[in-house]
Amino acid sequence: MKKFIRTIEDFVCTNCGQATAGNGYTNHCPACLWSRHADVNPGDRNSECKGLMKPIAAEVSGDGYIIIHKCEGCGKVARVRAVDDDNVDEIIKLSNHPEFIFGKK
Repeated sequence: MKKFIRTIEDFVCTNCGQATAGNGYTNHCPACLWSRHADVNPGDRNSECKGLMKPIAAEVSGDGYIIIHKCEGCGKVARVRAVDDDNVDEIIKLSNHPEFIFGKK
């Protein structure tokens, strides 16, 4: 895997319309948790897909959460660390009722 490229970008969520100020590590909407399949390697913005990444599950990791996304365009599954600004209610919904069960969907 290539080295992480920090790319600072503000964006408007394509799913819910939330305006988000990026910090170079922001890769999903803090309101609805959706993302965009933008990278091949973290921060490079080289993905040809550009599909929406639906949050499909969340799991506890240490003292935080990991959000699992699945691209609606190509099916890629990615795991990202939740951050303090993320909507905790949405994370809890995903952890209690995941749409994705590993190996089943």
